[in-house]
Amino acid sequence: MAGRQEISLKGNSKMTTAPIHEAPDLVFKPAVDIVESDRDIILLVDMPGVAADSVTVDLRDDLLTISGSVRPWEGAEESDILVEFEIGRYFRQFNLPNAVDRDKIDARCTDGTLRLVLPKADKAWPRQIAVKTG
Repeated sequence: MAGRQEISLKGNSKMTTAPIHEAPDLVFKPAVDIVESDRDIILLVDMPGVAADSVTVDLRDDLLTISGSVRPWEGAEESDILVEFEIGRYFRQFNLPNAVDRDKIDARCTDGTLRLVLPKADKAWPRQIAVKTG
């Protein structure tokens, strides 16, 4: 079982990965790149062999769960000669910081890469405060 990993974001907020629990199926931990702008946190999740219709993104409380299954490649009338691609599922969880606007999360999957855009709440955006005289 893997432990938590803490990821520092702008504005002193943190995002942590949740530990992966043992499962009877073959479970892959997808590689994830996380980039941040003033308005968004973007996760790029690499899940080769996973079709967009088998990706699930679930948010409960502060826990974001990403999963997707790799389907067998061969058809019913085909038989395996050599199999090096493993069949299983991808699974990864993240604890979201309070700065994320949960109602505006966008998920798109193209060519085995899931792109999650986690917009920051308006109050988390950096801004300059005008100084008035008097």
